[in-house]
Amino acid sequence: MGEAFSSIAEYVKPASLDGMLADFGVSSQQLFEVSRGFSFQADGPLDMRMDTRRGPTAAQVVNEASERELADLIYMYGEERRSRRIARAIVRGRPVATTGQLARLVASAASPMKHERIHPATRTFQALRIHVNRELDEIRALLEAAPKLLKPSARLVVISFHSLEDRIAKDSLRDGTQKGIWEILTRKPVTAGEEEMERNPRSRSAKLRAAEKTASSR
Repeated sequence: MGEAFSSIAEYVKPASLDGMLADFGVSSQQLFEVSRGFSFQADGPLDMRMDTRRGPTAAQVVNEASERELADLIYMYGEERRSRRIARAIVRGRPVATTGQLARLVASAASPMKHERIHPATRTFQALRIHVNRELDEIRALLEAAPKLLKPSARLVVISFHSLEDRIAKDSLRDGTQKGIWEILTRKPVTAGEEEMERNPRSRSAKLRAAEKTASSR
């Protein structure tokens, strides 16, 4: 999500677009740039901001939030059932300065689950990234602005990468359909096939939804 979705109306005229494709994913370049602090694959500063010029860093959140606040945001944005245990370990391990340090604290409180292949810190890192960048608010703002920016009969396509994003997209398009704004083109989300997942493993979690703006809506 490079430029904030909520600012799109500043750059696009109303009813001027023939189509819109919104990719809610984080770019690989950002993920693997150690200085940005998005990943625990390498030890780096705990930042996680998309725009490094503004807002609190993940380190500030981790070190300044209360144990309850940390547990709530890890549960809400990471859908992590062990959030209270993890928050307790983080608070006890403060100050936390790097991605590696945070990952170790999380792993010490939440060992890998047998049925999962992801690192135990994955959901906590996701939660902090979403919180720091207000990602879900940005998605809501984009979906609210889309009907005003698209021409009648233009199409909106969104690609989400986890259930929180997909739920927002699904609910927004459903509500717009009930109001006569959208005609849904994908009754179920489109997902990657085996061949695509082999070429691009990150596509495994991608879900695509599409809708067409009704000719009568303004």
